[in-house]
Amino acid sequence: MWCPRLAWLLRGQRGSSGRRWPWLPQEPGPLWATLQRWHPTAPASPQCAWQLHHDHLELRYGSTVMRLDFVWLRDHCRSASCYNAKTKQRSLDTASVDLAIRPQAVRVDETTLFLTWPDGHVTRYGLEWLLRNSYEGQKQQVMHPRILWNAEIYRQAQVPSVDCRSFLETDEGLKEFLRNFLLYGIAFVENVAPTKEDTEILAERISIIRETIYGRMWYFTSDFSRGDTAYTKLALDRHTDTTYFQEPCGIQVFHCLKHEGTGGRTLLVDGFHAAQQVQRQAPEHFELLAKVPLKHEYVESVGGCHNHMIGVGPVLNVYPWNNELYLIRYNNYDRAVVNTVPHDVVRRWYHAHRALTAELRRPDNELWVKLKPGKALFVDNWRVLHGREAFTGYRQLCGCYLTRDDVLNTARLLGLQA
Repeated sequence: MWCPRLAWLLRGQRGSSGRRWPWLPQEPGPLWATLQRWHPTAPASPQCAWQLHHDHLELRYGSTVMRLDFVWLRDHCRSASCYNAKTKQRSLDTASVDLAIRPQAVRVDETTLFLTWPDGHVTRYGLEWLLRNSYEGQKQQVMHPRILWNAEIYRQAQVPSVDCRSFLETDEGLKEFLRNFLLYGIAFVENVAPTKEDTEILAERISIIRETIYGRMWYFTSDFSRGDTAYTKLALDRHTDTTYFQEPCGIQVFHCLKHEGTGGRTLLVDGFHAAQQVQRQAPEHFELLAKVPLKHEYVESVGGCHNHMIGVGPVLNVYPWNNELYLIRYNNYDRAVVNTVPHDVVRRWYHAHRALTAELRRPDNELWVKLKPGKALFVDNWRVLHGREAFTGYRQLCGCYLTRDDVLNTARLLGLQA
């Protein structure tokens, strides 16, 4: 296999000395031959072969073809002088690596790639490690395995709640809770004492509580003590919280302590499921929602609370290498003036936003839950939208926001992919 661009370069470009690329031999030799053919590994491993190009190594392993830049290969060396295996940190000064570096020798056996550099340093990579960590390998993986759901899918899954005592006192109970939460974006804990203090203990089991403009643990009734519709008895349409933060809060905890009245059911919608439907039906809408940045704003001047928060970001946030959705920022209450979109794009953006809104409002995507004292709900605020029907009577809720990094850290320590 021959790289067409490399062939053009070798035919038509000369180095400053007048030779065609000084690093190449003037006459055909071993390196020249290396550039022109695939090199299989040992006969026992026909699934692997490699080929050198002018700036990268092309490695075919199984069904995956990886293109590994030479600087990348030198920078990620896991030898004792380049990487501290105890701290899992790089020791090599990346800025000291010659950006024109090339290996002096390459060898591949059944399991390992060996590279010898001009200074004699040898780098070894397991082929499986390269498969997991190369760009091509990452494109085939998801960062966060999930089960996307509508109301029927969630009900049929019969996802169990976790008992409070098991959640607090055993790794098994905690792991079961986190597995449910990571897969579905919501999870419940039963038999929690209906107090703010016990809810706080529950939250601290998996994360550091994120203190915000609403305090550490929020506790509210419909007294409009804050400049927010949530502090009323009115219905709330589906939305994600704190879209007006540069980094929206990752997890939200709800615990209804008391309700003497009617209504007030909680609405839950899997935003990722709705976005997936948009992507399948109109990929151009999905792409636009993932690219156009918007402002969300919160202005408050009630009592002693004075705040003006602005967060900027697209409605859909994806990892660019595999297009995996990791955050939805959707709140029609708090969306600010759309002034970050040029006139020739704004109408198309409204069409895309309407398509997503239609999916989010489909009745079969709505999961309605009646929160009650003793049952705490954890919601992935980067994925699941929540709302509320109007209610009557006296209703007390408490809860908090959790730092997403700490929740995922807890899950990984228990052996879960997060």
